[in-house]
Amino acid sequence: MARRESRDRDERDSEFVDKLVHINRVAKVVKGGRRFGFAALVVIGDQKGRVGFGHGKAREVPEAIRKATEAAKRNLIRVPLREGRTLHHDIDGRHGAGRVILRAAPPGTGIIAGGPMRAVFETLGVQDVVAKSMGSANPYNMIRATFDALKREQSPRMVAARRGKKVTDIVGRRADGAGEALASE
Repeated sequence: MARRESRDRDERDSEFVDKLVHINRVAKVVKGGRRFGFAALVVIGDQKGRVGFGHGKAREVPEAIRKATEAAKRNLIRVPLREGRTLHHDIDGRHGAGRVILRAAPPGTGIIAGGPMRAVFETLGVQDVVAKSMGSANPYNMIRATFDALKREQSPRMVAARRGKKVTDIVGRRADGAGEALASE
């Protein structure tokens, strides 16, 4: 029984891709001097619309990364994606002094985003997005601002359900026929 549970846990863990975003050496001042430890920031996702981030601190780097990964698995969010490759609409996100702008992009654009935001989009499974970070360059604030924006992402289906309408009423007819593709999603 225990063997099956551990195998299930391994399979569940293997579906996730994790990226180490930042490692910071931190010091705690004690009577004899400084005690050094490490803080790790990790982003984890299944590349199918689920993503999370976590922060872990420990005396050794691998232990800090393990703690951060566990924290990230507990903080997963689901983000609706258009055609499984980009965002449905443009969004702004804020956290502290960090501000990010995320924009949907046409096929073939790729991930145009810097550092910590790139890690979020790669683990999320987004292939086409344009993102700009304004304000804080602190990776923690950038990631939290990005997650703030992603939490506000809404699909046409969510908007239609909230308004009590059909998806085709919300999206309308697009020139490229994407409106019908969204309605079938």
